[in-house]
Amino acid sequence: MGPSIIARNYAETLLELAHRHGDAGTVEAFGRALDVVVELLRREPRVREFLETPRVETAAKQRALRTSFQGRVPDVFLRFLLVVVEKRRQALLPQIAREYQALVDVSLNRVRADVALARPADPELQREIVRVLERQVGKTVLPNFHVEPALLGGLLVRIGDRVLDGSLRHRFASLRRRLLATRLPAAAAAREL
Repeated sequence: MGPSIIARNYAETLLELAHRHGDAGTVEAFGRALDVVVELLRREPRVREFLETPRVETAAKQRALRTSFQGRVPDVFLRFLLVVVEKRRQALLPQIAREYQALVDVSLNRVRADVALARPADPELQREIVRVLERQVGKTVLPNFHVEPALLGGLLVRIGDRVLDGSLRHRFASLRRRLLATRLPAAAAAREL
């Protein structure tokens, strides 16, 4: 079984635990707790190395996790984390987090959108962009706005595999392709020479 399938299985298990032990708030709390753990592993390479090295006993890793997270994350989530370490799957935590978020998004009928703009957008424009996107995709949109000056104007939206390019850069490139593909009548071509 490949790492992505294993990560998906753990994510499904965590989502099932969240539903069994709470409500939508618990589902979100588990997601936030998982994000905290993954961010810690990303930001602190020594912590990641400690958890991933086979030289440190599993019991020592579990003690360290209990000490660090007891009372800071839901108990059920902490037990899940301890099982991940016991099964030696801690290197998969970033993948488990991505899979978990994808499962939560599907269950809550929402999508994540990467929205690039040429200039920063005010809050009203951001709300309007989200409203238009929600009408187009039929789901709740969780946007991530950022600035890409190379767009010149307009916006570029990525939702999963789908790309909506309304940038001036794209429009100029399209116009250029159409102009280059246009055949000039013979008389007009002769006058040009």
